[in-house]
Amino acid sequence: MVCVIHTEGACAEWTFPAEPDSVRSARHAVGDALRQWGFGPAVVDVTVLLVSELVTNSLRYTSGPIGVRLIRPAVDGTAPPRSPALVVEVSDPLPDPPRERLAGPDDEGGRGLQLVACAARRWGTRRGRTGKTVWFELPVPG
Repeated sequence: MVCVIHTEGACAEWTFPAEPDSVRSARHAVGDALRQWGFGPAVVDVTVLLVSELVTNSLRYTSGPIGVRLIRPAVDGTAPPRSPALVVEVSDPLPDPPRERLAGPDDEGGRGLQLVACAARRWGTRRGRTGKTVWFELPVPG
């Protein structure tokens, strides 16, 4: 069962159970929210891909709930002077930060964080009270 926390305004949040179907559910929820906010296919596709990778990583290493949050850039001129960015966060109860690794040509996994690092303007991790959050920023037309 997906718990929708908030999907209106400048932020959308969901909590997904640590189950394989949650990856698909997260992709659909994120894509629908971004399209509703008026983002074009390029931003939607990249965001959905990166969310899919990060939710899959969380599923591999934790059995707790997975949070996904989108924060869209301010549209009223209150955004910082740099170009606007969409902020995406994926949280889980495991406190250990993910480790970027180099995947060999025949490896089935190990490319998720490489994709995030290549596609995002910035990315990182932070510890929370109960786990960690992996976040990234994507530049958006503004």
